[in-house]
Amino acid sequence: MIGNYTKPFLVIEDSDEDFEAFYRVVKQQAILNPIFRCTDGDDALDYLYRNGVYQDSHAFPLPAFILLDLNLPGTDGREVLKEIKQDEHLKTIPVIVFTTSSNPKDIEACYQYSVASYILKPIDIKRLVATIQGFLNYWLDLVVIPDSLNK
Repeated sequence: MIGNYTKPFLVIEDSDEDFEAFYRVVKQQAILNPIFRCTDGDDALDYLYRNGVYQDSHAFPLPAFILLDLNLPGTDGREVLKEIKQDEHLKTIPVIVFTTSSNPKDIEACYQYSVASYILKPIDIKRLVATIQGFLNYWLDLVVIPDSLNK
């Protein structure tokens, strides 16, 4: 474990390539936290609300933070963000939007829902890896979260 997190990370990402890049960087940095992945918004909401296969809170604990793509099949990331930030039990979990959308309306809407960060996902693989490394360094080495989120 690096940083002050012991809880898992939830990555809500439909792109296998982008998730694999994230996962490789995490492993290269010897981060031991479990990583859970949901590939669409409906699955992510099931995870967060402990529905379906996610009913066991010990097997599927709430995450230390959520890395969220906006462009998801089914319920998109915008709606997932809205649900999270309107829920009393979930709204304090930091949500970091990691997306290709540079639409000013998306950026504005996400910050209105109190995202912790909005990161544009580079298309170039070298820049993508560097962005993921920067993200991990910031969130795991510099950011301090409340103990209530780390239990």
